Amino acid sequence: MASVSAPTVAIMALFGPAIFPVIDFLFLFYIDVKYVIQTEKLLKESDKEDGHKKPITSLSKSNDGSHFITGSLDKSAKLWDMRTLTLIKTYVTERPVNAVAMSPLLDHVVLGGGQDASAVTTTDHRAGKFEAKFYDKILQEEIGGVKGHFGPINALAFNPDGKSFSSGGEDGYVRLHHFDQDYFNIKV
Repeated sequence: MASVSAPTVAIMALFGPAIFPVIDFLFLFYIDVKYVIQTEKLLKESDKEDGHKKPITSLSKSNDGSHFITGSLDKSAKLWDMRTLTLIKTYVTERPVNAVAMSPLLDHVVLGGGQDASAVTTTDHRAGKFEAKFYDKILQEEIGGVKGHFGPINALAFNPDGKSFSSGGEDGYVRLHHFDQDYFNIKV
């Protein structure tokens, strides 16, 4: 079998179980290749039809380790099966996706990003679309948004209890958002 060398620049890394749940692997994500560092073998070449069209900017693993989500400058986020690395769902937005996170309690994903702050020519915060957008993980429908940043959102994380999440933006702020009871009763 021919030896395959890894591409030179990794754009994202993820620790997690691959085929064998007992062994941890480090996945390295390149624009068109997934590479496992522990075995130094090419795991799978991305399907050009399914994969992102621009660089991956963020990645988040589900609590149970069965799937993960990637965000990209191609204005989409993609949900992937951890074991087979096949595409499960795609969430399309109107802006680059810089950050992704998954709720530990509900079937929700949150995406953050926005137009590059240097490209925004107006002082209206809506021009760059700097809000965290929530989507139903299964139905792929947008279910809401949280405003607050005056620049692109570059980091998102849920509290492990699922009752709040934090966002970090290019505006220099980290915001902690607590959910009210209505959030837990959203019906799509």
